[in-house]
Amino acid sequence: MPILEKKPINPHPAFRPADPRAAVKKRSTYGEPLVWLTSVGLSAGLLMVVALLAVVFVNGLTVFWPKPVAAVTLSPNAKDSVGGAKSFAGTVIKHQKKITHAAVIPGQKSSDAPYEWQFYIGNKDLYGLGYKYIDNADIVGMSRPKDIIVIERLEYGNAIGRAVSLVEDDGSVVAAEHASFGNRFSAKVRTANERRAEIKVIEKSKIGRVNARMRELTLQSQELEKQVKGLPKHRQNDPELSHERKSIEHEERGLQEEYDQLAAKARALREVQNASTLKYRLLSGQEKDLPIGQVVSFYYPNQLSLVQKIGHFFHSFWRFLAEEPREANTEGGIFPAIFGTFVMTLMMSLAVTPFGVIAAIYLREYAKQGIWVRMVRIAVNNLAGVPSIVFGVFGLGFFVYFVGGTMDKIFFNSALPTPTFGTGGILWAALTLALMTVPVVIVATEESLAAVPRGVREGSLACGASKWQTIRRVVLPAAAPGIMTGFILAMARGAGEVAPLMMVGVVKLAPTLPLDTVVPFVHLERKFMHLGFHIYDLGFQSPDSEAAKPMVFATTLVLILLILALNLTAVRVRQNLRRKYALSAV
Repeated sequence: MPILEKKPINPHPAFRPADPRAAVKKRSTYGEPLVWLTSVGLSAGLLMVVALLAVVFVNGLTVFWPKPVAAVTLSPNAKDSVGGAKSFAGTVIKHQKKITHAAVIPGQKSSDAPYEWQFYIGNKDLYGLGYKYIDNADIVGMSRPKDIIVIERLEYGNAIGRAVSLVEDDGSVVAAEHASFGNRFSAKVRTANERRAEIKVIEKSKIGRVNARMRELTLQSQELEKQVKGLPKHRQNDPELSHERKSIEHEERGLQEEYDQLAAKARALREVQNASTLKYRLLSGQEKDLPIGQVVSFYYPNQLSLVQKIGHFFHSFWRFLAEEPREANTEGGIFPAIFGTFVMTLMMSLAVTPFGVIAAIYLREYAKQGIWVRMVRIAVNNLAGVPSIVFGVFGLGFFVYFVGGTMDKIFFNSALPTPTFGTGGILWAALTLALMTVPVVIVATEESLAAVPRGVREGSLACGASKWQTIRRVVLPAAAPGIMTGFILAMARGAGEVAPLMMVGVVKLAPTLPLDTVVPFVHLERKFMHLGFHIYDLGFQSPDSEAAKPMVFATTLVLILLILALNLTAVRVRQNLRRKYALSAV
């Protein structure tokens, strides 16, 4: 009997199983546009960040590159002039189309619009301004003479012209054409800078120490008088009190004598500073005498080779980092702002990390999970979104007025009504930013603690360790890389904040640093400078916006480099911890 072959039964389409490959293809086709959209958004964001950093780096670094100086001659019929003269020397800043009413008339081509030049002309004390716009049509000649000199001064910006002669303190005159002029002028400037540094040490360090001690003696004397007034009349002339008065008066007289000697020495050095002068001539023919004590540096921009330009670049950049600001922060350096930013960020990090880690350990390891813990976590997450200025107002009210005012009443009552801690200072600024960034540390620490494998905890407990020993010796080391991540995020956010600092201690110019050589060496009550506020002050509060613009880019560059250096250091520590505790799943 033949065997019949079974034919496969073809079920109804409604009961036919779907092809899984078609489903996968459908899902991939559906999700692919979203993947591309996400990648486009990420690429656009990265491009914008890179473009912004490129603008900051290029404009910030070109500030220190020595640019050639042009000798410009204007037409006799030119409507404009520089200080009433038709010839001047200046550095070309930009060449652009001039925006006029005629240039926007309908039908007119943009190529027909007139052009203009912007020059940095210096000599602000003579011209009244440092930058000048000149129409392209008014310029009849432009050259680069080799004998043009640029002199950086303590005041009124740079002086640009031709050196005529050097008049030394003994009355001898050295002409600019003499072979020894350059060396003798350089020696004079170098000596003047050393003498200026000596004056700074006398006035800020030595006289500052004397003034601080005299203030302490004044407060002691006031406190002693308050005690005497509270005693009965027959005890107010007690020999011990009289001896203490005489001791204070004797030390005050000695400090006053020391102060007079130091002040006289500083005055003598200043007189010597101005004994020698440099005579220079503007291209208009006007001559001016400049005391050597006002000269910071000089160079001939049109004579520099490439190697000399590179050397000048690094020297200018170093001076920008190491010197103090001048001329309403538009000249000089930014060292106090760098130092204040670094110290404040370090203090903030040291304050926020312990509290954030302790709070996270309690919420994750000890607190009973329930509605109250969930509410606390919601509150912590909401705190991360509160505007920074709100934290500034809180810091002003709580830290400055309440805590600082209470400290003044208890510990510095003799100094009242002048506040000591009851006013803005670097301590209150650090604590305010620590309060603002603590949610970041809490969230990052909780996530890193949760990522530690459960088996690690159970193994430690099985070996006889207590819960705290397990947390301290096993869980925390394993979670250390994640904790460092929260530390890095908090530090990066706190270093760039400005709004809360304006209310709790940052200032435009701080005469003294929070750390110095005056006992007790660390002065947490002092106000400080900050790079972020320095940028804001230059950009929006400067009386000379054109002179402030290069400083804005240069300061922004330094702030980015400082935050980058702090973050890289923290990342390096995190990588070392991650290699050390390889069991971490963070």
